[in-house]
This record gives sequence, structure tokens and C-alpha cells, in this order.
Amino acid sequence: METANTERKKVIFSAIQPSGTITLGNYLGALKNWISLQDEYNCIYALADLHTITVRQDPAKFRHNTLEAYALLLACGLDPEKSPFFIQSQVCTHAQLAWILNCYTQFGELQRMTQFKDKAAKHADNVNAGLFTYPSLMAADILLYQADLVPVGADQKQHLELARNIAERFNGIYSPTFTVPDGYIPKKGARIMSLQDPSKKMSKSDENVNGYVAVLDKPEVILRKFKRAVTDSDACVRYAEGKDGINNLMGIYSVVTGLSYEQIEKDFEGKGYGDFKAAVGEAVVEHLRPIQERYADYIKNKDYLEKCYTEGAQKALAISSRTLNKVMKKVGFVSKAF
Repeated sequence: METANTERKKVIFSAIQPSGTITLGNYLGALKNWISLQDEYNCIYALADLHTITVRQDPAKFRHNTLEAYALLLACGLDPEKSPFFIQSQVCTHAQLAWILNCYTQFGELQRMTQFKDKAAKHADNVNAGLFTYPSLMAADILLYQADLVPVGADQKQHLELARNIAERFNGIYSPTFTVPDGYIPKKGARIMSLQDPSKKMSKSDENVNGYVAVLDKPEVILRKFKRAVTDSDACVRYAEGKDGINNLMGIYSVVTGLSYEQIEKDFEGKGYGDFKAAVGEAVVEHLRPIQERYADYIKNKDYLEKCYTEGAQKALAISSRTLNKVMKKVGFVSKAF
């Protein structure tokens, strides 16, 4: 029985695109936090495959990437019993609300989106309307679940701010309908940078394959990439300004081992960068080993995967339909008779 002091768990919504390789940066920077949030919050997670097709996809590869990402997130520790975890395109309310929100989003607001400008420049041969209205779909993803909090990186803050503006605008025109979401900053954030250019975020689109580690990389590949990681000429393992390469390696080592920077500096006092890079590589290999083993089991079990994503979609549809029905009634659509 709930007491008067019992507080409702806040709702967190987060999604990731299944557009190929999931990197160590994705895992340590976002996915690891998804797992730890499941006990403290009501979490709802999705693979945002509708967002992925703003860039042309090979159908067979796209389907494979989606299933691979779903299996990998389960392997990372996401519990579909605790947190609905679904494939976005299987829940029709997302596309429906996105269209409605398009009509409550100003052209100028979308035009100012930095990511649209960046992606339009990168894919100049395919500047489609979906690329332009992508933030309205992202707003729909969040607002459908009355999310209180949304974990966002620096590159998504502008989109979250737009989602807040849309929610406030709709609430103001009609009456309170959407929860206005706030950004969630992880208690222990991990911004993982490229191993070859530590001034840039680790990314699978890095032209230098040694710049990123994929969660499913083989152990020998991981060790080789860390041995080649860029450092500096100081040859002293310490966290300091101007030591971007070592700072990045210390950040990775700290997250996968739980050791503080002070302890790391103490443990590697008098040792060279070669020893440290090897230790970081080995720690990452051991941290990812159980994830890779679980992934190998899940990806072979197609029936189990289908059961999980189907149940996830059913749960998500039940929750999101309540919001969509409210919205449609307030806008003035005729109620369905079925």
C-alpha cells in the first residue's frame, strides 16, 4: 500500500538508432546508464529505426542492424520485463503524433536545427523532408510517454529544447496535455573520445577504424586499437589539461574498472604509456566479454528476440495510445468507432 510520502517514479524515455556499429563510446556514454536507470525510474527504451531512414538504407542490412542492435542492448543488461523496449516502426502512434506535431512546429524552428544543417551538407544528394522534420518525430517519441526526463548528449540538447517548446505551445493552445520534459545528466557521465583524435567524440563514422572500438570487436582487435591510441610526450599517467589522449584513456579505464583517477595515477606511477594502454585494452576486453557472450546467444535465438520486441511494442502502444487519443480529441478529430 502506498503511503502519502510515496513518490511516483519519474519516467525516462531514450532511444538509439540501429544504424550499424555500436561503439564503446555509445555503450559507456549512454547504454551503460540505461541499465543503471532501470531500478530508479520507469524507463521506456526504443530503437529509433524511423529516424534511421532519413539516410538511404540497404533493406537487408538495415533489418540485420536492427536485430543486432536489439540483441546487443539485451546483452548489455537491458531488462524488457522492467522497461518496455521496442522497435519504433512497430508502434504506429509515433508516426501519427509526429504528423500532428509537425502542424504545431514552426518552419523557422526546424530551419535553425544545427543537425539538419550538418546532415544536409553531408548528404547533399538526399536532403529529404524527413531530414527536416526529424525533430518533430523526436518530440513525438518523447511526449507520447509523458517523459519527465530524457538523457541527452550535447548534440541533442537543441532537439530536446524544441520538444519542450512544442509541448508548451500545445498545452497553451488547448490545455495541459503533455509533460514538459527535462534533460537528464547522468551522475557519472562518460564522454568517450576518438583513440586517434581525442579532440573528437568516438564515432563509427571515423574514417580511421583505429579511432573507435566496437562493442563486438574481437579481443585482439580491441587490444591492437588501444596499443595504437594517441597519447603525448609526457610519458606520465596523470589527468591534466592538454593531455587529451591520456585523459580519455583514464576516463575509459575508470568507468570499466570503477577506479578513481587518483587510484589510477597511483597504480601507474613510474610506468610508461605502453603498460597503461595495454592495461586499458585488457580491462575493456574483460568488461565486454560477458556482453559479447550473451549477444552470441541472443542473436541465434530469433524466437526469443521476436517475443521480446513484440511484447515491447504492445506495451509501448498501450501507453502511447492514451496520449495520442487525448491529443486527437483536443485537436478535434472525430473519435474512432472501433
